[in-house]
Amino acid sequence: MGLIDSPMLRVLSGSLDVNAFRQRVISSNLANVDTPGYRTRDIDFRGALVEAQASEGDGGGVGLTPVARKLQGLIERPDGNNVSADREGLLLATTQLRFSLSAQLVKDEFHKILSAIREGA
Repeated sequence: MGLIDSPMLRVLSGSLDVNAFRQRVISSNLANVDTPGYRTRDIDFRGALVEAQASEGDGGGVGLTPVARKLQGLIERPDGNNVSADREGLLLATTQLRFSLSAQLVKDEFHKILSAIREGA
């Protein structure tokens, strides 16, 4: 437990971690859009967020270890690659928005803490 710790900050920290990891996975998919046989990977966002919250809540500080899995059911090109640049672009934009929202909420939490400190001084 850190010096400044709250349940909301733990949830937001997990959200930032999951979104950063998902952004790396999506970027990897886009980087391999022309790689023959490459299969699109993604994470279960909600499941990874729940896992991140659980690992933070148990005090173990183990950290986040989301798993990127290959997706099934996507349209495959003749070379065996199933990455869709349009799909990945949409997911990347969504992930960036989620990350920005979480970062703004962290900022708001720190403003609340700063306000409480100033009120008590």
